[in-house]
Amino acid sequence: MLEVNVKEARAKFSQLLNKVEQGQDILLTRRGKKVACLVPPEKDQRLPSLKEFRQTISVPGKGLGAAVLTARDEERY
Repeated sequence: MLEVNVKEARAKFSQLLNKVEQGQDILLTRRGKKVACLVPPEKDQRLPSLKEFRQTISVPGKGLGAAVLTARDEERY
């Protein structure tokens, strides 16, 4: 990983972007402290589907809709 200070990065931003485009990671520092990292984007950076996970979750008792209707009915009396 290439380490570049912010002042130098401003002056050579276009060159740094070319390096990132070629696959290199670049760490930006300010006064020796890490402040940012330039990395190439992933080709397919989608999050995994949660559909299968949701189907594994079960809550005992009646559904939320039924619980809301029951609570409303109880408040009316």
